[in-house]
Amino acid sequence: MVFCPIFLSVVFVVRNEAAHIVTILEDATARISSCVSDYELIIVDNASDDDSIAVLKSLTAENGMPNLQVYALTKEVDTDTASWVGLESALGDFVAVIDPFSDDISFLTEMLDKAVNGVDVVFASNRKKSSQSVTYRLADAVFNRMYKWFNGIHLVKEAPQYRIISKRVVNFILQHPQPALTYRYLPATGGFSRVKLEYSATPTVPRVKRMGESVDRGIRLLVSTTRAPMRLVTSLSLFGALANLIYSIYVVAIFFTKADVAQGWVSMSLQQSGMFFLISLVLLVLGEYILHMASLSNEGPLYHVGQEFTSARITRREKLNIEEVSSMPHPLLDEKPSKVA
Repeated sequence: MVFCPIFLSVVFVVRNEAAHIVTILEDATARISSCVSDYELIIVDNASDDDSIAVLKSLTAENGMPNLQVYALTKEVDTDTASWVGLESALGDFVAVIDPFSDDISFLTEMLDKAVNGVDVVFASNRKKSSQSVTYRLADAVFNRMYKWFNGIHLVKEAPQYRIISKRVVNFILQHPQPALTYRYLPATGGFSRVKLEYSATPTVPRVKRMGESVDRGIRLLVSTTRAPMRLVTSLSLFGALANLIYSIYVVAIFFTKADVAQGWVSMSLQQSGMFFLISLVLLVLGEYILHMASLSNEGPLYHVGQEFTSARITRREKLNIEEVSSMPHPLLDEKPSKVA
């Protein structure tokens, strides 16, 4: 097993997992503590409505587990935002983001080996995916194709959720106005050294993703992380101007070549229908931008931490209380008293 002399932060996002959270954290502690010199487990509870908070509080008590940091959100948010709650609070030299039900935590050692050898971002992708509906898979394929066309990156293939990023990458993301959104794609496009690994492991619990939540997150990513939609607006405007110019030439040609056309009726009808169609498309894209700007200014922060509690035992603090006593003799204490004449 690879041993890395680093401080590692591991972020878990959970919701309504009171029955499994103890097993998840015990397994993570056993695996991580043996491969790094120090660690912390950051658990972001995504507004659970079961007994998860009570279980996590008991785990951070005096006789509970060490090195736990828990953030309980007051409302459910998307996975990217919840992950960023843990990332921005992480203290480690490297931060790992893991889904305990779909990602294989035992593969973390291979990822750490790459990270400590100078790679800023290490992605890992599982070849075995949880089965999704045909509608979801179709929508996912369309979104990723559009996103790659607009932003030059395929999120699923080139920036999977399972990742290890260095602290300097976290600090780089913090400089952006919306780090919770840019966190998803920025490590793959920020110019940092990165590598993508693949493994094969059956997910512990198959996760069926919600279509509505995924569509909402996809629209926000498209609108907020690239200027391409706005460039589409300007392209449509240019196309509308050229179309009207060409249509004007066509109307003039009809006027000189045809004698049996109702005066003004055809040209006016076609011009109005064409312009209203283009205006509708432009307003649709502009409307998405206006909604996005309104959400930033009116809805407040994307998340709010209602409770925060930490393990009573922190191993790195216990190490600070250890004092080394030198075995060399002290020149003053060991000096023999001289005889007085």
